[in-house]
Amino acid sequence: MNGSSDKSSFTTRSVVEVMQATPASDGDGVRLLRVFGGNNLARFDPFLMLDEFGSTEPRDYIGGFPPHPHRGFETVTYMLEGKMEHRDHMNNIGLLDAGDVQWMKAGAGVIHSEMPRQEEGRMRGFQLWVNLPAAEKMTAASYRDIAAADIPAYNLDGVQIKAIAGTLQVNGKELTGAVQGNSTQPAYLDIHAGTEATELVAVIPESHTALIYVYEGKVAIGDQRTGIQARQLARLSPGQQLRLSLEAASRVLLIAGKPLGEPIVHYGPFVMNSRAEIEQAIADYNAGRLVG
Repeated sequence: MNGSSDKSSFTTRSVVEVMQATPASDGDGVRLLRVFGGNNLARFDPFLMLDEFGSTEPRDYIGGFPPHPHRGFETVTYMLEGKMEHRDHMNNIGLLDAGDVQWMKAGAGVIHSEMPRQEEGRMRGFQLWVNLPAAEKMTAASYRDIAAADIPAYNLDGVQIKAIAGTLQVNGKELTGAVQGNSTQPAYLDIHAGTEATELVAVIPESHTALIYVYEGKVAIGDQRTGIQARQLARLSPGQQLRLSLEAASRVLLIAGKPLGEPIVHYGPFVMNSRAEIEQAIADYNAGRLVG
């Protein structure tokens, strides 16, 4: 077995909840897997939702996501395969290709569309929703398209890791992601095991929420070696380090962030801190004021 065998005295995270991704439909009939989202979101704080989409059948994705609003959080779209075009009310246009990431802050309001730019072939990727603190929910909308070539990539003992966001120490090496400086201090790694089973040890701030989503293969987590497999998400206990044993060819997302500890009130595409703020968002959208 490759990888670190560090036996430090750090508190090791364990699995406190395993969730199965479930089939869902969103946009104009896009078929996807809802990994988490909906009710009792405080346990994922600062994260709100994770979807996996992927199909070789055009009917599963061709309808895309026509113009729709958001307020109060960030969306992170990570393409594995295929082409998706983003357009918004600010006249921004961006094409996401295989390996690209879009990090969009909806802030006070954005109206955008996400539409496939292919009529056949495989489209696959993820969308993560990250909450914004109350102080930033009504700031101006913005977004950043990050080309695959601009996302730092690391090779650790035969494991390929794409560092989309944050800075984490893994197997004694500091991995720095493309996105830095956000209030929730998000870390987002895409981990691809090689041809042999491998162990990774990641140092994560003790109080940060940490999630593992397996999208191919199997992994074992923690000193208890709790097994999770493809289409399963593990929510982890607090701790100073994460021990992750990957089977050969497994592919895993590691997502971590600083909890906001604020009330979460959501209604469809709006996530605020109170019901009154949700009602204001709905009224602003209906009156054409959401995006100023």
